Amino acid sequence: MFNELYQKSLTLAAHKSSKVFLAIVSFVESSFFPIPPDVMIVPMVIAKKNDYLKIFIIATFFSTLGGVLGYFIGSYFLDFGMSVVGFYGYEDKVINLKNSLTSGTGFYIWLVTLFLAGFTPLPFKVFTITSGMIGFNLFIFLIICLFSRGSRFFIVSYLTFKLGDTFNAFMKTKAAMWSTILGIVIVLIFSVIYFVTK
Repeated sequence: MFNELYQKSLTLAAHKSSKVFLAIVSFVESSFFPIPPDVMIVPMVIAKKNDYLKIFIIATFFSTLGGVLGYFIGSYFLDFGMSVVGFYGYEDKVINLKNSLTSGTGFYIWLVTLFLAGFTPLPFKVFTITSGMIGFNLFIFLIICLFSRGSRFFIVSYLTFKLGDTFNAFMKTKAAMWSTILGIVIVLIFSVIYFVTK
């Protein structure tokens, strides 16, 4: 099923209405869909390089909106939300995490976790749904979604614009590792700035 959805997403990237389909995929990926928008972003930018900023903005905006849907699924449709979380194999992790967030540092732990989920290959929808379950501050949730998703999609769009097929080949082999490393580095930098200026 995953391979079929992946191939379908690639096909949609070549469609004349690809930007509409990118908006749809970006929206549903943040709440339940398994294929990330990057699968469409790269071939779309290669095909229309001058549209790379439009493509990045569409993916970021609709991914954030989809994150809000995930948040409200977690808030008001707990059974469905847990079924999505369970589908990705995170049910026990979410329950354990929810219990651990009662500590005073719980807010900051979730802040970092949510950013990493939006920036790295972690299943973002699991964390948008969980944010609703734990009642995480909605305004801060929106800011983190915009920042993490925007950072990720801008990097993917811009590097595809600059490097084309070379970056496409890189995305297929090493993107997960490097996005994770870069996400952790960004978190560490902001942590150092926070503690130095505190």
